[in-house]
Amino acid sequence: MSIPAIDLMTTLRSGHATSPRLTWYGPDSERVELSGRVLDNWVAKTSNLLQDELDAEPGMRLTLDLPAHWKSMIWALAAWQLGMETVLDGGEAELLVTDRPGTVEGKHDAVIAVALPALAMRWPGDLPAGVIDYAAEVRSHGDVFMAHTDPSAAGCAIRAGGGQRHIHESLITGFAAPHEEGVRLLVPASEGLEPALANSLGAWHSGGSVVLAHPDVELTEKLRAAERIHGK
Repeated sequence: MSIPAIDLMTTLRSGHATSPRLTWYGPDSERVELSGRVLDNWVAKTSNLLQDELDAEPGMRLTLDLPAHWKSMIWALAAWQLGMETVLDGGEAELLVTDRPGTVEGKHDAVIAVALPALAMRWPGDLPAGVIDYAAEVRSHGDVFMAHTDPSAAGCAIRAGGGQRHIHESLITGFAAPHEEGVRLLVPASEGLEPALANSLGAWHSGGSVVLAHPDVELTEKLRAAERIHGK
Protein backbone atom coordinates (compact mmCIF):
# COMPACT_ATOMS: atom_id res chain seq x y z
CA MET A 1 0.00 0.00 0.00
CA SER A 2 1.46 3.36 -1.03
CA ILE A 3 1.77 6.45 1.15
CA PRO A 4 -0.62 9.19 -0.08
CA ALA A 5 1.89 11.97 0.67
CA ILE A 6 4.51 10.27 -1.50
CA ASP A 7 2.01 9.87 -4.35
CA LEU A 8 1.02 13.52 -3.93
CA MET A 9 4.61 14.76 -4.18
CA THR A 10 5.12 12.65 -7.32
CA THR A 11 2.06 14.28 -8.88
CA LEU A 12 3.08 17.79 -7.87
CA ARG A 13 6.57 17.56 -9.39
CA SER A 14 5.39 15.87 -12.59
CA GLY A 15 1.79 16.72 -13.46
CA HIS A 16 1.90 20.24 -11.96
CA ALA A 17 5.61 21.01 -12.23
CA THR A 18 5.42 24.62 -13.42
CA SER A 19 1.96 25.82 -12.38
CA PRO A 20 1.33 27.43 -8.95
CA ARG A 21 0.35 24.96 -6.24
CA LEU A 22 0.85 27.06 -3.10
CA THR A 23 0.66 30.85 -2.91
CA TRP A 24 1.25 32.65 0.37
CA TYR A 25 0.15 36.16 1.27
CA GLY A 26 1.89 37.41 4.38
CA PRO A 27 2.43 40.64 6.32
CA ASP A 28 4.17 43.64 4.75
CA SER A 29 3.04 42.76 1.21
CA GLU A 30 4.84 39.41 1.31
CA ARG A 31 3.85 37.05 -1.50
CA VAL A 32 5.42 33.65 -2.10
CA GLU A 33 4.40 31.42 -4.99
CA LEU A 34 5.53 27.80 -5.21
CA SER A 35 5.03 25.71 -8.34
CA GLY A 36 4.65 21.97 -8.02
CA ARG A 37 8.36 21.47 -8.70
CA VAL A 38 9.47 24.16 -6.24
CA LEU A 39 7.10 22.87 -3.55
CA ASP A 40 8.50 19.37 -4.04
CA ASN A 41 12.04 20.81 -3.88
CA TRP A 42 11.39 22.43 -0.49
CA VAL A 43 9.75 19.26 0.83
CA ALA A 44 12.65 17.10 -0.41
CA LYS A 45 15.25 19.35 1.24
CA THR A 46 13.30 19.29 4.50
CA SER A 47 12.86 15.51 4.36
CA ASN A 48 16.59 15.14 3.78
CA LEU A 49 17.34 17.42 6.73
CA LEU A 50 15.10 15.26 8.90
CA GLN A 51 16.55 11.97 7.69
CA ASP A 52 20.24 12.82 7.34
CA GLU A 53 20.77 15.36 10.12
CA LEU A 54 18.18 14.30 12.71
CA ASP A 55 18.04 10.54 12.03
CA ALA A 56 14.28 10.73 11.54
CA GLU A 57 12.56 7.56 10.41
CA PRO A 58 9.05 6.15 9.95
CA GLY A 59 6.98 6.19 13.12
CA MET A 60 8.85 9.01 14.81
CA ARG A 61 6.74 11.91 16.09
CA LEU A 62 7.16 15.55 15.14
CA THR A 63 5.28 18.35 16.86
CA LEU A 64 4.36 21.24 14.57
CA ASP A 65 4.26 24.26 16.84
CA LEU A 66 3.75 26.69 13.96
CA PRO A 67 0.90 28.89 12.73
CA ALA A 68 -0.79 28.18 9.41
CA HIS A 69 1.99 29.25 7.04
CA TRP A 70 3.59 28.02 3.83
CA LYS A 71 6.56 26.66 5.80
CA SER A 72 4.16 24.68 8.01
CA MET A 73 2.83 22.99 4.86
CA ILE A 74 6.41 22.11 3.87
CA TRP A 75 7.16 20.55 7.24
CA ALA A 76 3.98 18.47 7.34
CA LEU A 77 4.52 17.11 3.82
CA ALA A 78 8.16 16.34 4.60
CA ALA A 79 7.24 14.43 7.75
CA TRP A 80 4.51 12.47 5.97
CA GLN A 81 6.83 11.65 3.07
CA LEU A 82 9.13 10.02 5.64
CA GLY A 83 6.26 8.13 7.25
CA MET A 84 6.41 10.18 10.45
CA GLU A 85 3.58 11.25 12.74
CA THR A 86 2.82 14.97 12.92
CA VAL A 87 1.52 16.08 16.30
CA LEU A 88 -0.79 19.10 16.41
CA ASP A 89 -2.33 18.68 19.86
CA GLY A 90 0.77 19.49 21.91
CA GLY A 91 1.38 15.86 22.85
CA GLU A 92 4.76 14.21 23.29
CA ALA A 93 7.10 13.95 20.32
CA GLU A 94 10.76 13.26 19.64
CA LEU A 95 11.15 16.34 17.44
CA LEU A 96 9.77 19.85 17.84
CA VAL A 97 9.44 22.39 15.01
CA THR A 98 8.63 25.86 16.30
CA ASP A 99 8.78 29.58 15.59
CA ARG A 100 9.07 30.20 19.35
CA PRO A 101 12.32 28.45 20.36
CA GLY A 102 12.68 30.61 23.47
CA THR A 103 9.53 29.16 25.05
CA VAL A 104 10.16 25.43 24.59
CA GLU A 105 8.92 23.17 27.36
CA GLY A 106 9.38 19.44 27.77
CA LYS A 107 12.12 17.16 26.50
CA HIS A 108 12.81 16.56 22.81
CA ASP A 109 15.56 14.81 20.89
CA ALA A 110 15.87 17.92 18.72
CA VAL A 111 14.30 21.36 18.41
CA ILE A 112 14.18 23.13 15.05
CA ALA A 113 13.59 26.89 14.91
CA VAL A 114 11.71 28.17 11.85
CA ALA A 115 12.02 31.85 10.94
CA LEU A 116 8.77 32.70 9.18
CA PRO A 117 9.79 35.63 6.91
CA ALA A 118 10.22 34.34 3.36
CA LEU A 119 13.65 35.90 2.79
CA ALA A 120 15.12 34.88 6.15
CA MET A 121 18.49 33.19 5.58
CA ARG A 122 18.89 32.42 9.29
CA TRP A 123 17.19 32.94 12.63
CA PRO A 124 17.21 36.63 13.60
CA GLY A 125 19.30 36.77 16.76
CA ASP A 126 20.66 34.11 19.07
CA LEU A 127 19.13 30.66 19.50
CA PRO A 128 19.13 28.56 22.67
CA ALA A 129 21.97 26.03 22.80
CA GLY A 130 21.40 22.99 20.61
CA VAL A 131 18.47 24.43 18.65
CA ILE A 132 18.76 23.90 14.88
CA ASP A 133 18.28 26.88 12.58
CA TYR A 134 16.03 25.64 9.74
CA ALA A 135 16.62 28.61 7.43
CA ALA A 136 20.39 28.31 7.75
CA GLU A 137 20.50 24.52 7.33
CA VAL A 138 17.82 23.50 4.84
CA ARG A 139 19.38 24.92 1.66
CA SER A 140 22.45 22.68 1.95
CA HIS A 141 20.36 19.51 1.66
CA GLY A 142 19.58 17.62 -1.54
CA ASP A 143 16.79 18.50 -3.95
CA VAL A 144 15.73 14.85 -4.35
CA PHE A 145 14.56 12.67 -1.49
CA MET A 146 15.25 8.93 -1.26
CA ALA A 147 13.96 7.25 1.88
CA HIS A 148 16.37 4.99 3.76
CA THR A 149 13.46 2.98 5.15
CA ASP A 150 10.11 2.29 3.51
CA PRO A 151 7.29 3.91 5.51
CA SER A 152 4.23 1.96 6.59
CA ALA A 153 0.79 2.95 5.32
CA ALA A 154 -0.60 1.64 8.63
CA GLY A 155 1.49 4.04 10.73
CA CYS A 156 -0.04 7.12 12.31
CA ALA A 157 0.27 10.19 10.07
CA ILE A 158 -1.30 12.88 12.23
CA ARG A 159 -2.51 13.42 15.77
CA ALA A 160 -4.91 16.29 15.43
CA GLY A 161 -7.01 18.31 17.85
CA GLY A 162 -8.65 16.30 20.61
CA GLY A 163 -6.19 13.47 20.06
CA GLN A 164 -7.91 12.33 16.85
CA ARG A 165 -5.56 10.15 14.80
CA HIS A 166 -5.35 9.30 11.12
CA ILE A 167 -3.04 6.69 9.62
CA HIS A 168 -1.07 7.37 6.45
CA GLU A 169 -3.34 5.16 4.36
CA SER A 170 -6.37 7.31 5.25
CA LEU A 171 -4.67 10.71 5.25
CA ILE A 172 -6.62 11.74 2.15
CA THR A 173 -9.87 9.87 2.74
CA GLY A 174 -10.05 10.51 6.50
CA PHE A 175 -8.26 13.80 7.18
CA ALA A 176 -8.17 15.86 3.98
CA ALA A 177 -11.19 18.03 3.18
CA PRO A 178 -12.86 17.13 -0.14
CA HIS A 179 -12.75 19.77 -2.88
CA GLU A 180 -13.82 19.99 -6.49
CA GLU A 181 -11.42 19.10 -9.27
CA GLY A 182 -8.94 21.84 -10.14
CA VAL A 183 -10.07 24.17 -7.34
CA ARG A 184 -8.12 27.39 -6.69
CA LEU A 185 -8.79 27.45 -2.96
CA LEU A 186 -8.50 30.36 -0.57
CA VAL A 187 -7.36 29.14 2.85
CA PRO A 188 -7.44 31.79 5.62
CA ALA A 189 -4.58 31.18 8.04
CA SER A 190 -6.77 32.61 10.80
CA GLU A 191 -8.69 29.31 10.87
CA GLY A 192 -5.62 27.50 12.22
CA LEU A 193 -3.03 24.97 11.11
CA GLU A 194 -5.21 21.86 11.20
CA PRO A 195 -7.90 23.21 8.81
CA ALA A 196 -5.17 24.67 6.59
CA LEU A 197 -3.50 21.27 6.27
CA ALA A 198 -6.79 19.44 5.67
CA ASN A 199 -7.97 21.91 3.03
CA SER A 200 -4.61 22.10 1.26
CA LEU A 201 -4.28 18.31 1.07
CA GLY A 202 -7.79 18.04 -0.35
CA ALA A 203 -7.17 20.74 -2.94
CA TRP A 204 -3.87 19.25 -4.10
CA HIS A 205 -5.34 15.75 -4.23
CA SER A 206 -8.05 17.13 -6.53
CA GLY A 207 -5.48 18.64 -8.87
CA GLY A 208 -6.06 22.11 -7.46
CA SER A 209 -3.97 24.79 -5.81
CA VAL A 210 -4.02 26.83 -2.62
CA VAL A 211 -3.85 30.52 -1.71
CA LEU A 212 -2.94 30.72 1.99
CA ALA A 213 -3.45 34.16 3.53
CA HIS A 214 -2.08 35.49 6.82
CA PRO A 215 -4.72 36.85 9.25
CA ASP A 216 -3.48 40.42 8.68
CA VAL A 217 -4.08 40.21 4.92
CA GLU A 218 -7.33 41.75 3.73
CA LEU A 219 -9.14 39.27 1.50
CA THR A 220 -10.35 41.77 -1.06
CA GLU A 221 -12.24 41.09 -4.28
CA LYS A 222 -9.17 42.40 -6.09
CA LEU A 223 -7.00 39.71 -4.48
CA ARG A 224 -9.56 37.03 -5.23
CA ALA A 225 -9.77 38.11 -8.88
CA ALA A 226 -5.99 38.39 -9.28
CA GLU A 227 -5.51 34.86 -7.92
CA ARG A 228 -8.49 33.45 -9.83
CA ILE A 229 -9.89 32.05 -6.61
CA HIS A 230 -13.06 30.05 -7.25
CA GLY A 231 -13.35 28.02 -4.08
CA LYS A 232 -14.31 29.22 -0.58
